Amino acid sequence: AVFFVIYIVAVVFAMFRIITALFLRDTLAAASSDAEYAVQVKMRQAQKYADELLDFFHEADSSHDGFLTLEEFEVMLLDPKVKTWLSLMDVDILDAQELFEILAGGDGKVGAQEFIKGMLRCKGTARSQDTTAILALCVRLKDQVAMLQDDIWRRRGGRIRNSM
Repeated sequence: AVFFVIYIVAVVFAMFRIITALFLRDTLAAASSDAEYAVQVKMRQAQKYADELLDFFHEADSSHDGFLTLEEFEVMLLDPKVKTWLSLMDVDILDAQELFEILAGGDGKVGAQEFIKGMLRCKGTARSQDTTAILALCVRLKDQVAMLQDDIWRRRGGRIRNSM
């Protein structure tokens, strides 16, 4: 009788372990598919946002030449609906001319892909990657300015100043 009770307890324990393992397997499978689903949702959102930016670009391009000028950009930003839409997309435009110059890269016009890529980078707050890149550029710029300053002082016959 004692052996039978031990046998029943062992079998019940084994059954509980098997059932627990099955639940755990199903839970992990569901979590994995949730992660894949979340990635797909994020990718769809990014594509939808890029499509909306492209629509915005085509609507703003009144000359239909495939490029935005500062004037076209500013006219589009006068529309309160556009401001609201950009705000909802987490893009705050405080200075249209400054934003346009950043997007244009100095040539005075912005192509569609250049516009979408630039606006996607403006979306939201600055990421640590962005601030690190800015810091690295500032350090390189500081070094170049110091080299130019030293070169100017040498050419003038003066001493090298280490004011930086």
